[in-house]
Amino acid sequence: MLRLRWILLAALLCLFVAIMATSYCVEVRKINRLTALVDDRMAVLVRMSRAVQDMQEKIAFFATSEGMAHMAREQYNLSFPGELVFIIKRERDSLHEKER
Repeated sequence: MLRLRWILLAALLCLFVAIMATSYCVEVRKINRLTALVDDRMAVLVRMSRAVQDMQEKIAFFATSEGMAHMAREQYNLSFPGELVFIIKRERDSLHEKER
């Protein structure tokens, strides 16, 4: 017959293995969750870095005289002295009416 000490030792060993396996699974899940969070944050960081880089390039461009001229033409409809500005107006659906 088995001794009580061996049964107690086997029970403690099984309990220890069960606790270690459970804690291992919990830690693996936690690591996976944290990895997913880090990946999401990294994607946000990369997107924001690209936006900042684009804005810095625009700032550098608009700081030049060419950039100022471009902004003056686009946003304020200004032109250089002696420059002719042609405004082309297109009538709405004029092409579709001629085809019919």
